[in-house]
Amino acid sequence: MRVLVVTAVAAERDAVCAAAESCEESALPGGYPLRRLSGAPVVIEALAAGVGPAAAAAGTATALTAAALAGAPYDLVVSAGIGGGFPPGATPQAPSSGAPVGSVVVADAIVAADLGAETPDGFAPVTELGFGTVLHRPEAALVRAVAAAAGAATGPVVTVSTVTGSAARTTELAARHPGVLAEAMEGFGVAEAAAAHGVPVLEIRTISNAVGPRDRGAWRIGAALAALTNAFRTLPGALAAAAEAAGGSHRRS
Repeated sequence: MRVLVVTAVAAERDAVCAAAESCEESALPGGYPLRRLSGAPVVIEALAAGVGPAAAAAGTATALTAAALAGAPYDLVVSAGIGGGFPPGATPQAPSSGAPVGSVVVADAIVAADLGAETPDGFAPVTELGFGTVLHRPEAALVRAVAAAAGAATGPVVTVSTVTGSAARTTELAARHPGVLAEAMEGFGVAEAAAAHGVPVLEIRTISNAVGPRDRGAWRIGAALAALTNAFRTLPGALAAAAEAAGGSHRRS
């Protein structure tokens, strides 16, 4: 099994690489450095594609195309990194258990939070305008297996182009996306590229800060990066378990 892990920045990629004994580096077209984790039972390669959904989609598509042309396509793409966690019960109309700082989230829905148009009646996603998509749903069994191995919560993760910095925006997003656990800036871009290549996708986020008014003093980036490393230590076993369960299901059917 070959897995492509896409992060925004090098610190996140290095946290993924820290789950292995060492990482070997090669170069993709466009100068993207690609690092392969050694010692893992599955082939995992990590790419820091840049911040935001556009950079994430471009880097992911580059890596997927290069792998396909080399005759070694990927079997799974994982958008990974740190993110903001929504507080419990961000709005009474859309209660959520929330995602505290230091916790791990595996997305059961990867959602473009701000892809659409403002209207007199509020925000309208592109789907209501009659085109495009704003949602990718990873395979449920895979989400469950990866979350169980990592001790993670599962729920929607929204992709934003502007990080939330106010209580009002937090409440708005929570109301529009019931049960949302986290926000980040790359997942939907990675998912779009994976879908274009017909490759399954996951999103794994570790929580460095609470979504809401910005308080850099309360951020715990180091702890979130350490949690990311720990989550990726569990990933190969989770993928093997999921594959075994899928094989058993197919044999019984």
